[in-house]
Amino acid sequence: MVSIDGLGDLWDRLFSAQPDPPPLLVLLTALAALVVVAVRSSWRIARNAVTIAHEGGHALAALLTGRRLHGIRLHSDTSGLTLSAGHPTGPGMILTLLAGYVAPSLVGLVGAWLLGGNRITLLLWVAVALLLALLLLVRNVFGVLSLLVTGGVVLLVSWYASPQVQAAFAWTSVWFLLIGGVRPVFELRRMRSRGRMPESDADQLARLTPFPALLWVTVFGLVNLTALAVGAILLAGPLLTGADLPR
Repeated sequence: MVSIDGLGDLWDRLFSAQPDPPPLLVLLTALAALVVVAVRSSWRIARNAVTIAHEGGHALAALLTGRRLHGIRLHSDTSGLTLSAGHPTGPGMILTLLAGYVAPSLVGLVGAWLLGGNRITLLLWVAVALLLALLLLVRNVFGVLSLLVTGGVVLLVSWYASPQVQAAFAWTSVWFLLIGGVRPVFELRRMRSRGRMPESDADQLARLTPFPALLWVTVFGLVNLTALAVGAILLAGPLLTGADLPR
């Protein structure tokens, strides 16, 4: 059995605030995330994390609106599919479709809020818990492997890495979600202009509402850019204080 002291230590480890990272780390992690998103070869791999958040957003919205969730599929081309059953029209279906493209940026914003309070360990453990929950919903081999690898990396960092490494990993990850959440919206707009995504979330929303698909793409973009701006302000705290990790 776990002792009360052990539970107390675990509670303190989860919810205690860590020291501010060096201001240089904040800048370097933002630059690293920007490079990963901007460079095609690295984006092709890292985009899987954005897809996980995208499909997780669909799944959560489906559950919250009372739809029956059948599962999630993640594919090696970084696409994904969330299957749910329920009324084919109405608020539930609209919110489920709306949640996908904005989910990575909103998850990044929550992460930035936690990092703004220096809750690095809590952020990493919450990420592990969410990835484990998604693992129970995935219905294909690549999706299972993708979540196991992603969750395993986060778990190892949260348990074994030094505070400096944890800070670098956490800030890079959150910057990546905030910046990486924007790029798929521009990709969606470009592909729709070429007629290559007739069944996109925006097009399905256009069929369910009086508003055109381009308006929904614009909504995705505005939400994600706003999340990026607010998240950047939260993450920039160490730049304003000039604090550093203890040597």
